[in-house]
Amino acid sequence: MNKYSFNQISLIQYILIIFETQVGIGILSLPRDLVNTAGTDGWISIVLGWMMSTLLSLVIIRIMAKNPEHTLFELLSKYFGKWVGKGLAAVWILLAVYAASIVMFSTIHIIKIWIVQEVRNYILMILFVIPIYMITKQGIRMIGLFAELVCFVTLWIPFLLLFALRDIQWMYLFPIGKEGVLPILSGVKSTIFSFIGFELTFILYPFLKDKKSASKGIVIANSLTMMVYVAVTIECFIRFSPKEVTDYVYPVLNLLKVIQLPFIERLEIICLSFYLFILFMTMIPYLYAAALGITQLLGKQDHRYALRVILFVWVLIPFFFVPNSSQITRMANSWGLAGICSAFILPLVLWMYGWIFHFVRKESKQ
Repeated sequence: MNKYSFNQISLIQYILIIFETQVGIGILSLPRDLVNTAGTDGWISIVLGWMMSTLLSLVIIRIMAKNPEHTLFELLSKYFGKWVGKGLAAVWILLAVYAASIVMFSTIHIIKIWIVQEVRNYILMILFVIPIYMITKQGIRMIGLFAELVCFVTLWIPFLLLFALRDIQWMYLFPIGKEGVLPILSGVKSTIFSFIGFELTFILYPFLKDKKSASKGIVIANSLTMMVYVAVTIECFIRFSPKEVTDYVYPVLNLLKVIQLPFIERLEIICLSFYLFILFMTMIPYLYAAALGITQLLGKQDHRYALRVILFVWVLIPFFFVPNSSQITRMANSWGLAGICSAFILPLVLWMYGWIFHFVRKESKQ
């Protein structure tokens, strides 16, 4: 019997966890990042980034299909031995904690700028940590259920953006390819950062009930992310001029700001309040993966102890360190580089090493 059989997630939950992890903080600034590198051809970079992410996602599925009952941490020890495997697992855990921490710092920074300027950082941290802990401590099944809830709660936001399609200029997009090939390829770097999250398949696969549909699920998750990114980016490009997009730190929030409805004001505040659910879903899977990894490295059963330690450190940080906008940007850029290693380089290395490992093992049995 699969040791994770009592803590499984459905295919829909698997798709939503990956999708909502990807569509987190990055989408708010993605149009600006793309217009700085690829101009209004940035949407092409998104499609190219989707192709690369999907290929690497399928590589991860191939790796995990040969080890269906192992998480990444167990797999590393199996392939590289106890100590090297645990060392590599510890690095991955640190990257997962770092990713979740950056999203948390960014979330607090955005909430302070747009909604509650006078509230102290440590108060927001405590308020956010409480629901995050309550969900994450329950394990992957609860995270899957929360992902479904988040989908229903925030499903209306993309349709609301349609109200911003006034005074648009489609000519901003033409001629397609006017920036040339190199800027479009340079823009792929920004899109790759935004697709990071699919590497959580290393953790989610053992818990997936229908493992035969894992490849289909990861393609659907990446495709949903790509469609959201392309739609929002193109809308920013045709609603604002390319120059105007670069003037905004978070163009998507400014897109919401231009929407005027007769019965409500400051729509971006309301949307951002609901968008907090998606931001939580960007942090929670990384936190759970890190807590699970620490637990497995220590040979324990209950991931809640490791989770409490991580969140306790989070609560302490605002008393000693409050990152500003430029520091958050530098941290995000450093995570992007580290994310390439964990999401793009590691799967390729494991795939090649795993092929050799299983081939040698097969030959030795003959």
